[in-house]
Amino acid sequence: MSKSAVIIGGGLGGLFTGAILAKEGVKVTVIEKNTTVGGGLQSFTRFGEVFDTGMHILGGMNPSGNAYKVCQYLGILDKVCHQEVDAQVVDSIYFASDKTYYHTAKGKENFVAALAAQFPHQKDHLTAYVEAIYRIVGEFDLFYLRSTKEGAFLPTYSNEAMSPVNHFIAQYISDEKLRNVLAYLNPFYGGVENVTPTYIHALISVLYINGPTRLAGGSYLFAEALKEVILQNGGEVRVSDGVAKVMSADKTITSVITQKGKVYTADYYICAIHPCTFLTLLDDVTLLPKAFRNRLDSIPNTGSAFLLNIKFKKDTFPYINHSSYYMNNYEDIWRFGDETFHWPLGFLYITPPEKEQGAFANKLIVTAPMSWNEVKQWEHTTLGHRPADYQQWKEACAEKLIQKLTEIYPNFRDCIEAINTASPLTIRDYYGTKEGSMYGFCKDANNIVLSQIPIFTKVPNLFLTGQNCGGHGFCGVMLTAIQTSEALLGQNYVLNKINSHE
Repeated sequence: MSKSAVIIGGGLGGLFTGAILAKEGVKVTVIEKNTTVGGGLQSFTRFGEVFDTGMHILGGMNPSGNAYKVCQYLGILDKVCHQEVDAQVVDSIYFASDKTYYHTAKGKENFVAALAAQFPHQKDHLTAYVEAIYRIVGEFDLFYLRSTKEGAFLPTYSNEAMSPVNHFIAQYISDEKLRNVLAYLNPFYGGVENVTPTYIHALISVLYINGPTRLAGGSYLFAEALKEVILQNGGEVRVSDGVAKVMSADKTITSVITQKGKVYTADYYICAIHPCTFLTLLDDVTLLPKAFRNRLDSIPNTGSAFLLNIKFKKDTFPYINHSSYYMNNYEDIWRFGDETFHWPLGFLYITPPEKEQGAFANKLIVTAPMSWNEVKQWEHTTLGHRPADYQQWKEACAEKLIQKLTEIYPNFRDCIEAINTASPLTIRDYYGTKEGSMYGFCKDANNIVLSQIPIFTKVPNLFLTGQNCGGHGFCGVMLTAIQTSEALLGQNYVLNKINSHE
């Protein structure tokens, strides 16, 4: 192996980048502080059930999708048990203010028809809106795994793609209520009114319209599949020993030292953790220009979340083969970052599938977006050493969510056997993200240059990967991993390899 790379962080970005590089002959070493790899793919066991920590829904896993092709290239398709959601109900959205349900469906025509059934006067508007988001996504060569122009690691896109998403929706949809319904995913990718660019909304929406899938049996199985690719190609994955210090000399990185004192050297170093966390590891902070460091510190982070994990009593709650969303009010779609409104404004809840799923669900996972300020008073505490008032606060938060679920399912409490909770503090400590951010840096349509973090740095042997550099979620992180890998292997090298498997 002619090249070697140390990857700091074994989350989704680190594992995807490591798997691609290892497959292409790079000697990869992944260093992860937690006991297991995976980041948002991590799972944990409570009450005899496996709960996923973050990654619940995958886009692009249909045979023509980008994730399917990448998994095919990596040779892990048969190791990943993914289950399609109901085609007629991809997502169900409930608004408590008028007790109304809406649903989306798979496929462009079905998506329009499902919403036009309740907004018949907006059918033509919906058709134009859907065509517009597909047109915007068509600008992104990487989304379709198309070869990119030389040097186009940070290409420019149309004004429409870069406009604030709420302006974009309003341009096509005249009904205000429908505008809010179409923005139902906004709180779950950290969207902010008048700030979040349309391309983020478009990319995620297209993935959902094309048909998302779910990981059966636990998202950790996907992390393990990526880990195996690294190991089978001569790489190493070190857990329970995070990087404590990044050493440098002559404006290049020379080694990393772990918390247990082990030293790792390589030709290249890849940061797969939050860039602001990485800055604290540098032995010489001036290795990166002051302007770049200040820029990282100044970019707002997307919000965090409170997580409620519920184990059901046997055969008491039906399995739901789609994602469900609870919203207090239509206008709340754009208020999740506004702390003048009482938490929770809404939440996502899902019944994760087992490998052999029956009619009843074993468990339920609730994700309720939450501001860091809700837990700021305990920010200096650590896992296992939180005070009693924090535990009481968590119990109160869980109760608020259960009360709202009981509005929809009157016998919901009778189904509960046990619960487990996690807050933005938990997410911060496990993921190593600033303020427990779930979706990385906030992208700003008004200053897109500020929030576009390139995978290249001023340090010739240091590269970045993960959602802070590219798009949100599974697909965004996977595509950014391709870009980071090609920074070492050559532009379009990996894309050509992926496409040769078709």
